[in-house]
Amino acid sequence: MSDVPGTEASGTEATAATAATAPDASGTLDEALERLHTTGPERNGWLTNHAPMAVEALVRNGQAPTVHRWLDHYAHKLEELPPPSRPVTTAGWREALGDPARITDWTRFFGRELDEHPWREVLAEWWPRLLPGISASATHPVIRTGHAVRTLLSSEGASGGGRTTAPRLAELAHALGYWAARNKPLPPLAALAVAPTAAAALDAVPPVPVQEGGIRDRLPQLTAFPVWGVAPDPDSAKALLTELVTAATHRYATHGHGEPIMLVHAATAPNAVLRALPALPRELWAPSLAAAWTAAAAVTAAYTPPEPAAYTPTLLTAEEVFERAAAHGDDHTIKFTDTALDVGDPLALAAATRSIELNPPLLG
Repeated sequence: MSDVPGTEASGTEATAATAATAPDASGTLDEALERLHTTGPERNGWLTNHAPMAVEALVRNGQAPTVHRWLDHYAHKLEELPPPSRPVTTAGWREALGDPARITDWTRFFGRELDEHPWREVLAEWWPRLLPGISASATHPVIRTGHAVRTLLSSEGASGGGRTTAPRLAELAHALGYWAARNKPLPPLAALAVAPTAAAALDAVPPVPVQEGGIRDRLPQLTAFPVWGVAPDPDSAKALLTELVTAATHRYATHGHGEPIMLVHAATAPNAVLRALPALPRELWAPSLAAAWTAAAAVTAAYTPPEPAAYTPTLLTAEEVFERAAAHGDDHTIKFTDTALDVGDPLALAAATRSIELNPPLLG
């Protein structure tokens, strides 16, 4: 057996919309993941490979027939897995945490862990270790983890037929390995005034002083965030996290123009955490909320535009909006629309439509 299942060989309770979507029974997702597990999580040194997340969203939302064509269009953005360096061990993992040169070492480590232990146990052990670095690589590792966990949860459900397959476990290994290798906490942050709601908290996030360059240039400028999201119990943490995902999704409709690609992560990162909650011990829900708020606030601070903009409400159904996103083809747009469908209200669908308008299409 390979160190990482699928590397060398060829869900959530968040919303009724997601719960009502039947998991893949066609085998398309497994085929796509096997195809992708020969590739690395990045290209050009640090840009993220979004394909595993996008294909999961496509399959989840009834677009399985489009997946392989989408991958053909995306293929020029894929690179081979980077070479291994030296194995990560249970005794020496701390020295490897946050070392991007060890991406493949970390992925192989998690492949071994998932061979030897139930995936929920592996996730529960490593989630609190990785959570302080949730904003690393523009939040993409936690987003990929959220998609992988949603698939595994759906596979275990009654409608999933118990299909927890090797490619789906391997995808969790790739996601956690990416997160571990790129793990980097934010700078120390002071506390600003308490905000009454998630929407008010996002509005009160101070923009970074110099909004130039990439996110790696912007996050070190963070100094303080509003206080929001103190949860007295796990159920309150889940409710507040749902509120945050909704507020960040809605905010894109009026603020997405600030940086249309990057600002989707203010919603998709906390939603990845929300998708993972059902697989995590309840005592991890409150710290997960705190980390998700930090990630959403960090992206908001990095790319907030000077002024909001008007948006046009959409008359399309959720299914029609996602069909448009799939036809548009941009990976960030697909993932953001997937989150908007989790929220499911008219403003969220308008925000998704706005992302289709703002982001450049992949498909002609």
